[in-house]
Amino acid sequence: MSIKVIRPGLHASIQDLGRYGFQKYGVIVSGAMDTFSLRIANLLVGNEEGEAAVEVTLMGTSFIFEEDCLISVTGGDLSPAIDGEAVPQWRPVYIKKGSVLQFKACKSGCRSYLAVSGGFAIPEVMNSKSTYLRGGIGGYKGRVLQKGDRLHSHPIPQNMNALFQHLKRKCQSRSFLVTTWFVNAVPFKKLKQAPMIRVILGGEFDRFTQASQSQFFSQEFQITPKSDRMGYRISGPILELKESFDLISEAVSHGTIQVPQDGNPIILLADRQTTGGYPRIANVVSVDLPVIAQLKPGETIRFMEITLEEAEQLYLKEEKRMEELKVSILFKMEKESPV
Repeated sequence: MSIKVIRPGLHASIQDLGRYGFQKYGVIVSGAMDTFSLRIANLLVGNEEGEAAVEVTLMGTSFIFEEDCLISVTGGDLSPAIDGEAVPQWRPVYIKKGSVLQFKACKSGCRSYLAVSGGFAIPEVMNSKSTYLRGGIGGYKGRVLQKGDRLHSHPIPQNMNALFQHLKRKCQSRSFLVTTWFVNAVPFKKLKQAPMIRVILGGEFDRFTQASQSQFFSQEFQITPKSDRMGYRISGPILELKESFDLISEAVSHGTIQVPQDGNPIILLADRQTTGGYPRIANVVSVDLPVIAQLKPGETIRFMEITLEEAEQLYLKEEKRMEELKVSILFKMEKESPV
């Protein structure tokens, strides 16, 4: 199966759950910004949850499907439409050959994920299909998608064939058809105004003035236009150190919040560097990283401190919810397309 890029939009790239195990060589992790949405998109079309998908940012991306296909669209609401008709998200979608999928106005969030049943036929580089843009490796030729690119996919898995054929028979004269069931995305999306982002204290938190420590948790910060997949620069009260000091560069992680000399924090994200030399005031807990991934420049956030133990419990709770979702999806698939 193949999909042709008609318009690349603002920024669309191939991403999976990341390239782990190579940071010691200076190779960044990359991967999807919103891992929850990517995982669910894959589960909806019968793929392994870490399979690669297209990460679409904000608007303008469109594809023509050169063969019948089973897809899903999750993440932010970028007004997806097939041949001009709005297509519901968070469910399997049968789409006919020759149909055009377009992402239009951004209604909520800022990143959507397009998964195809069978997964994209893209070679792995260092055990991942993710696009490392600055290194020019992985994904589709190591770059963002461009007009005319063709993305090929593997055959639909055998366990999805019954659903695919069922929707195909019922589709008739329409361009696409969706299942009667869908995933309730509310527990995973958590999109709201000025979300409260939970953090654990960073290694250099105590080196900031008492006023800065208090302001970090009591004041709002705004996402600035100088934000990308590498990190979100945020502005608010200027965070100051008690005194300047030399800091040896150390490993950083997804969600590390560094504070450079200008006092405006940077939240490190999917394309983060492997090491950093700025003081670390806090680290975003893993379950809230997908929330940040869906924020746009101009939107605001607040921070709340929790303990490492609380962060671990939140993670375990979220993973339990994901496991329950896997079982529910399998049940719904079997019920909709009985053999």
